[in-house]
Amino acid sequence: MQPFTERVIAIIKAIPEGKVMTYGQIAREAGSPRAARQVVRALHSMSKKHRLPWHRVINTKGQIAIQDDDSYHEQLFSLESEGVEIGLNGIIDLKKYQYHPSED
Repeated sequence: MQPFTERVIAIIKAIPEGKVMTYGQIAREAGSPRAARQVVRALHSMSKKHRLPWHRVINTKGQIAIQDDDSYHEQLFSLESEGVEIGLNGIIDLKKYQYHPSED
């Protein structure tokens, strides 16, 4: 596994319940600010194997980015069960729910 991918996995595992991070934010934290798509690929291919809380990763607009209806609703319900409020048009308030590891 590449070092970037290892960092991505560690960052995603550290997102606390009730908080979210964006794909781009994770890429920046992992040391490659322009690698948001690699974060998507890592989530897609490694979520089950590494038991990643994939539902806590959203796009930079504060929205669930998954297009598949079943997966979209699974992510929505998972976030709501952790106390994350989903607003109109599926928007999550990043000021309220975004996790910033560097602030810990």
